[in-house]
Amino acid sequence: MGGSEINYVKEAFDTNWIAPLGPNVDQFEKDLEKYTSARYAAALNSGTSAIHLALVMMGVKRGDEVIAPSFTFSATINPIIYQGATPIFVDSEEDTWNMCPDLFKNAIKDRIKKGKKPKAIILVHLYGMPAKLDQILDIANYYDIPVIEDAAEALGSSFKGKSLGTLGLMGVLSFNGNKIITTSGGGALISDNEELIKRSRFLATQARDDAPHYQHSKIGYNYRMSNIVAGIGRGQMEVLDKHIALRRANFEFYKKHLSEFSGISFLEEPNSDYFSNRWLTCITVDPEQTNGITREDIRLALEAENIEARPLWKPMHLQPVFKDYPYYGNAVSEKLFEIGLCLPSGSNMCDEDRSRILQAIRGSVEKK
Repeated sequence: MGGSEINYVKEAFDTNWIAPLGPNVDQFEKDLEKYTSARYAAALNSGTSAIHLALVMMGVKRGDEVIAPSFTFSATINPIIYQGATPIFVDSEEDTWNMCPDLFKNAIKDRIKKGKKPKAIILVHLYGMPAKLDQILDIANYYDIPVIEDAAEALGSSFKGKSLGTLGLMGVLSFNGNKIITTSGGGALISDNEELIKRSRFLATQARDDAPHYQHSKIGYNYRMSNIVAGIGRGQMEVLDKHIALRRANFEFYKKHLSEFSGISFLEEPNSDYFSNRWLTCITVDPEQTNGITREDIRLALEAENIEARPLWKPMHLQPVFKDYPYYGNAVSEKLFEIGLCLPSGSNMCDEDRSRILQAIRGSVEKK
């Protein structure tokens, strides 16, 4: 927390504006619009609900197909299933770990050949790293398929100076407790299309018609952010750039001290077009170059010191619940899951924390 959050929350209490919506929600949306340069924003109760509403806005229905990366968190995929649609999984490329443009194009062509053109594309910017947007957007535009940018992990990241989440038709943000800023739980939709955001807000408030009584002509959802939670968000926006600087400093610390070890590699920005918020610092560990030390050896060494680190996302096509859906792959995400590790990356880590983590990793790598 930056300090101002409690003031905005107190304001909600002092004005007795506790119920959903209110001045904090309105201002938080304006803050998001200003920061991302998106024309419109809708504050919601989660990133998952934002993805769900975006799919509804794209007209995704039962029997449709939606292309999405396999290398992501399940929250990207679950809303596709909510709509009764079929996820079409596409594997990663090695530079950014995001959706591979070549496999993406092959998947579209094959689905069309099989008689069903995908209704939408969900593009994830993994761990805050921008995907290869030029190539992916060119392909999507050629086939006239709308892109939803899942920038849940990438607030503050940019591609060629443009905020992630603003390059597709709609962008998804998350303010879950583990994100670079948090409202304890929350999310948002952003877009330059006013009608899409207007309709999203309508559906997110139980699709209540404009009438003096409760009248409903459509099925809606209870997806709007509360005035109290939005107060936390307003305070967090004031420290977002500071958090990005701290996350990027974590990355530079790890890179400086771990790059000396053969076999430990980092997820790097491919060139100056890419700017990552470094939400998480991720490494890969090649046991053929580390004298047999594996990702799991390092993770367990950290765990022994009460330091949590996690493997990279387990690909969706390997998940029991999604294993039967179509997959276009090259095994890149499978390999990354096998050898990849997310290191502690919190914005509040101090020098003592980083030194303790480094000592545990060094002890593991040097023991052989």
